[in-house]
Amino acid sequence: MASREEIMDLVKGHLMDNLEDELDEADFDPSKSMKDLGANSIDIVEVVSCSMRDLKVKVPRSELADLKNVDELVDLLLKVVTEKAAS
Repeated sequence: MASREEIMDLVKGHLMDNLEDELDEADFDPSKSMKDLGANSIDIVEVVSCSMRDLKVKVPRSELADLKNVDELVDLLLKVVTEKAAS
């Protein structure tokens, strides 16, 4: 099972890959939304999809819609990964 830190690194990696021209590692702030970090809607879908695929989990779109920042995405992914491991 992945730790919160591992999930954060995974999400950050996908975000950095998708925003390599717009986002420097020093500017990464998980308290900001992906949009505030420079991501467009396609980038956001790509980051979330790749993260879920790597973690082998699915998150309902309705749960993703209310997320305000990268920290909340990581917390949600951790919750889903933990629930999957427990079942």
